[in-house]
Amino acid sequence: MTISTLSFQMNATDQMDALQQAMSQTQTELSTGLKLQNAADNPVAMTQVDALNTDLSASKQYVTNGNLASTNLNLEAQALTDATNVLQSVRDAAIQGNNSALTATDRQNIATQLEQQLQQLVGIANSQDGQGNYLFSGYAAGTQPFSQSGNSVAYAGASEVSRVQLSAEQSISSGDTGSSVFMSTPAGNGTFTTAASSANTGTASIGPGTVTDASQWVADPYTISFSSATQYTITDQKTGVPVASGTLSGGSGATSTIAFNGIQVTLSGTPNSGDSFTVAPAGTASVFSTISGLISTLNSTTLSAAQIATRLNQALEQVSGAINHLDLVQASVGARINAVSTAQTAAQSQQTDYQTAVSQLSNVDYAKATTQLSTEELALQAAQASYASMMSLTLFKYI
Repeated sequence: MTISTLSFQMNATDQMDALQQAMSQTQTELSTGLKLQNAADNPVAMTQVDALNTDLSASKQYVTNGNLASTNLNLEAQALTDATNVLQSVRDAAIQGNNSALTATDRQNIATQLEQQLQQLVGIANSQDGQGNYLFSGYAAGTQPFSQSGNSVAYAGASEVSRVQLSAEQSISSGDTGSSVFMSTPAGNGTFTTAASSANTGTASIGPGTVTDASQWVADPYTISFSSATQYTITDQKTGVPVASGTLSGGSGATSTIAFNGIQVTLSGTPNSGDSFTVAPAGTASVFSTISGLISTLNSTTLSAAQIATRLNQALEQVSGAINHLDLVQASVGARINAVSTAQTAAQSQQTDYQTAVSQLSNVDYAKATTQLSTEELALQAAQASYASMMSLTLFKYI
């Protein structure tokens, strides 16, 4: 087969151009550290790199989200601790005030102390983060959640909280609303409330009571009416039907227990004929209104000793319930902080995997590339030498 001089020259030139391009590509890879300069280099690998970089960017955002959530939740945890400390002081003050030996002035002094603690609690409920956002306003982070007028406190925040994404499958609440933390604490003992009629003339007071058998409790309002100092009848206000009657177990003036429908309440002192007490299903109460009620009771100069004792007993039970409620919120916050930490650890591990995969697809193996460059250089030199040698073999040289 005869190959023309022109064909030989064209083939040789194409081969040397290809070798020069390969060397140039390898030199670029070595200088940039990347073996994927553009999609044309390896379309499949570039598609994989783009997908991995998208996942890597999302993972980094999840970590950023977690950092913000963790900061907010830690601030909330501290605020809840501070609020619990205030409520424990409120409970101590209420216990101190629940003493029949105190004078009206003594009780008013305690009420003044409680007013200061109420203001302190409102301040905690209006806590802010470093950017001025309110911790307990929910979505309305720029709105002050609580406002105080006298001893009355109102909530102006949102009813929902922001959620942050920790992964493609997981999101958490980055805080709690003030309405759920401070405005929805258990009333009474959490199951029912007790109260004394304002028309009572005896010395008997009623305690907050306890549940002895929840399966027997019927959540209706009841009236305990006395026909004498010891005889009572319990009537379901909803149906008008008496559900129990009896005689005070401790006798007149002693502490007695009245039990019915799976609950029991304690009466202290002596009721008069016509006195009555109520037992009603418990709902929720604002912790601020509970403290406000304490203040009003201790400041009162018209309530009887029995009425003061009944109201203070009820308030004490609600303050204890509020403390327990804050403990539950605190536990929820702690669980979310742990969830953030776990999610961030997983995200950071994923980032390492993504970066390793991207590196394997796009970064140069310097040892391999250096060897490849030497091979390509030798091949080009050989091709050039061969071309020069072949081009010197012409008939004109022998004429």
